[in-house]
Amino acid sequence: MAILGYARVSTAHQSPDMQIEALKKAGAERIWTEQASGGRDDRPELAALLAYARTGDVLAVWRLDRLGRSLPHLLSVVEDLDAAGVELRSLTEAIDTTTAGGRLVFHVFAAVAQFERALAAERSAAGVAVARAAGRNPGRPALPPATVDAIRTLDRTGTPRAGIARALGISRSSVYRSL
Repeated sequence: MAILGYARVSTAHQSPDMQIEALKKAGAERIWTEQASGGRDDRPELAALLAYARTGDVLAVWRLDRLGRSLPHLLSVVEDLDAAGVELRSLTEAIDTTTAGGRLVFHVFAAVAQFERALAAERSAAGVAVARAAGRNPGRPALPPATVDAIRTLDRTGTPRAGIARALGISRSSVYRSL
């Protein structure tokens, strides 16, 4: 088992030194540091840490907001950690999923997030039903017949599907759906 640290600051004007020192005191053997907004999904150092982590390792952060930008995003990261067999320890909030109490806290967070997703799905379904009752057809509009014909013609000539998409200015998934 290794304790792996992750420190993040949002701007170049901030210093990760305090986080790094706290992670070292907590026993972090290796620390990944990056300067990136918490709102970014593409955080290369976090991705590198997650790729390095092995079953039984513990990911330590100074505070939970260093890891995720919102509760749903944080829970998504924690789910990924759980699937990889990696535990989480937040030093400031004293949350540690290696303990029963820490797992309980995260199960409560996960239950709240699942409830929130279920409510959003119910609201979405209700909105679709209202739109259909009003005679509207919600969702992605169908491609015009001329575009579908062009897709099929280009496909028969052996044009790669990515090339068809580029030529017609549509996504590859639209090409596949039409075929």
